[in-house]
Amino acid sequence: MTHLLTIENLNAGYGDFQALFGLGIHVDRGEIVAIVGANGAGKSTLLRAIVGQVTMTGSIVFDGESLGSIPAHRRVGFGISLVPEGRKLFASLTVEENLLIGGHRTAAGRWNIEAVLDLFPLIRPLLKRQSDKLSGGEQQAIAIGRALMGNPRLLLLDEVSLGLAPVVVKGIYEALPGIVASGATVILVEQDIGVALGAADRVYCMLEGRVSLSGTPAELSREAIAAAYFGVA
Repeated sequence: MTHLLTIENLNAGYGDFQALFGLGIHVDRGEIVAIVGANGAGKSTLLRAIVGQVTMTGSIVFDGESLGSIPAHRRVGFGISLVPEGRKLFASLTVEENLLIGGHRTAAGRWNIEAVLDLFPLIRPLLKRQSDKLSGGEQQAIAIGRALMGNPRLLLLDEVSLGLAPVVVKGIYEALPGIVASGATVILVEQDIGVALGAADRVYCMLEGRVSLSGTPAELSREAIAAAYFGVA
């Protein structure tokens, strides 16, 4: 079977700083793949390489097409959407306006404002509110909804649970099966091993810019993941 996303020998970084070293992963259609690791492991850099935001060498192939020479603004048209760490909403705009921006370059599919509100009913009464006046959980739901408005084939979620209350995190992760059922494939970056194992079909653990362990949650013990996470022999 041809993978939806294949990354081989990826080296990436920022200026003179190299964050990824010969990294390779693959993602199949309809999967939820978790990328776990400590701060500085290179998880966010991997997502930024996929969307074209960092300098890189190596191979990133999405649905049979190399992304290496394709600029970041055109990768959205391939059906790749990133929910960045920290959400990065347009603070001066309302919830509705943030969602509409996400649908500016949309593909045919399920997702529109009404579908997003059905997925995240907590933001339904907030459409006319300015986005920077909302809670972290509300903002995170809006950020995911904004990405879904483009009807992505590959949704990249960067630390969506960071700084949120456990009940809010639970609600966000409960939305993932509905997102996959709509036709999206998901890569999620997560520091919380327990949350990642509960949501993912497969897991890659990263350490110092390299994959240190990979497999399905059933194949990987907590001890093995912890050792790979912290680099403990």
